[in-house]
Amino acid sequence: MIATRKVAQPEQEILKANILIEALPYMQAYRDKTVLIKFGGSAMDDPELVRSLMRDIVVLESMGINPVVVHGGGKAISAAMADAGLEPKFVNGLRVTTPAAIDIVENTLSAQINPSLVEMIRRTGGSAVGIPGTTVFVGEKLMERDEQGGLLDLGMVGQVIGCRLSRVEEALSLQLIPVISPLARELGTQHTLNVNADLAAAALARELKPVKLIYISDVPGILPDTEDRSTIIKSIDRKEAMQLIDEGVISGGMIPKVKSALDALNAGVRKVHFIDGRLPHTLLLEIFTPQGIGTEIVREQR
Repeated sequence: MIATRKVAQPEQEILKANILIEALPYMQAYRDKTVLIKFGGSAMDDPELVRSLMRDIVVLESMGINPVVVHGGGKAISAAMADAGLEPKFVNGLRVTTPAAIDIVENTLSAQINPSLVEMIRRTGGSAVGIPGTTVFVGEKLMERDEQGGLLDLGMVGQVIGCRLSRVEEALSLQLIPVISPLARELGTQHTLNVNADLAAAALARELKPVKLIYISDVPGILPDTEDRSTIIKSIDRKEAMQLIDEGVISGGMIPKVKSALDALNAGVRKVHFIDGRLPHTLLLEIFTPQGIGTEIVREQR
């Protein structure tokens, strides 16, 4: 008996071909270019979505684009601290990290989350290498201020004051996807510092100068009405972004994200994107379609 198979309707095949043709200019524009992807928030909660994103990153690699990944891991850190009997505490959105907690933070990020992401990439046919942030980010302790202007000691929490790019550049030269944890080595003491992943990614972007910096989290983009996804702002420039901060449209946890994005743009990054990692294939839709799916911030509108 001759084997038969179900054949898709011609219209469906034509639609698939049109999608590829629509994406062609973007494939050509970004070939051999570096795209820096920051991945975190509750977008990391669903293992299937995480695997899907890692597969999409492999798609970028297969098209000749050079992805670099900086990951977070806040919820996993909180769970590990709870298991150790330590209560998580936050000040201005930053995790207070005691000397007792920094070992848990480092183990969770660099010994658990990082290797698991690398393994997911490898299982989908990609080539990746895990790089501890302590070998990339040079930091100093970050001091926040209370409402009275006094200094608050956050413990082993840092800000990035410089980047060592040698391991990242070596990985890219070997066609490996660098997957980097948000940890820094304190200048002078060589202690490990816990760094906000958004700020770590922006610091790396300032020196690596990728064609795009993409924040993937549980935030769809910049929303004037946070309850209505249809109000998403598709594209703004640096001046408009600062105006939205002043007007209170951009508020709360989005303020440091957007300010870090502006720092990256000022340093030479062409575009910064905010997209929702809870949606499948959000990364590919943002890069390879004219309308995108989130919010982009550019230097100046044309």
